[in-house]
Amino acid sequence: MPEYEKAMRPEDITRLFVERSNAGDAAGVAALYEEDAVMAYPPGELTVGRDAIRALWEKVLANAPRFEPEPPLPTLVSGDIALTSTPPKDGAGARAQVVRRQPDGSWLRVLDQPEFVPPTR
Repeated sequence: MPEYEKAMRPEDITRLFVERSNAGDAAGVAALYEEDAVMAYPPGELTVGRDAIRALWEKVLANAPRFEPEPPLPTLVSGDIALTSTPPKDGAGARAQVVRRQPDGSWLRVLDQPEFVPPTR
């Protein structure tokens, strides 16, 4: 596995995700997640584990989508756990991730809610 830049701040993960996705690097995207991470994607489903997340991104990135950086909302940190989020540019829903500090001081995603669209009332 190639040596990837590590996210030394929780907010770095979003930037690294955009860079790696736009480069078509599914393994690099998956490297941003802990081994047993859970991602709420595709909509209505869960993708569990780094290998499954990599396989999912291989399929998604095969279509060469372009991701634009989104300014992060303030990060909430409690010890070795942090909550990061970004507002999507289309204004619908929100993206949120729970990340955990690793023994080397870097951060990886544990839970990923790529986009939450609130139910209509």
